[in-house]
Amino acid sequence: MKTVEISDICCRSIRSPISDKLVPAMLNRKTLIMGLGNEILSDDGIGPRLVRNLSEMIDDPDVKFTSAFCGGLEIMEHIRDYGKAVIIDAIHTRNGNPGNVYYFTPADFRETSNLSNLHDVNFITALHLGNILDLNLPSDLHIIAVEIIEDREFSEKLTPLLEFRYPEILKEVSALVKKIIDG
Repeated sequence: MKTVEISDICCRSIRSPISDKLVPAMLNRKTLIMGLGNEILSDDGIGPRLVRNLSEMIDDPDVKFTSAFCGGLEIMEHIRDYGKAVIIDAIHTRNGNPGNVYYFTPADFRETSNLSNLHDVNFITALHLGNILDLNLPSDLHIIAVEIIEDREFSEKLTPLLEFRYPEILKEVSALVKKIIDG
């Protein structure tokens, strides 16, 4: 029987494909599922609600579930040191159908040069900056967005149409998340 020292395991490193730096291998097995949104702004709270429900459905010690109401640079602190991250958020598009589920990766977004002040840093610019600063961001990042109706009205409830469609939204998001976790 071979004895393995803890330091042997912790010192192994792998190269991150998005930043070309060495990161501890142990960290890269962990997955973060994060719901973004404000739960008192009606449909904007769909991300945290979905993550709460997913945490009851998925029993995996390598998966952490959390929610946050932040954006841009603040998200970097939440997702650093994970090998894989899934961000679930609300989206309001011009011609979208409420309850539609969209899947994106950072490659689906074009970079912007509109860095007028730190309060306006968008997510993709923040990712780029995080990689420049060697923040050990996930090498495998996924964004799931749910088309919403209302995100400016104070309410702890979803709008009636989104509430009606919630079971099918949860089913679709759950299938996507499980597929992402399984890799």
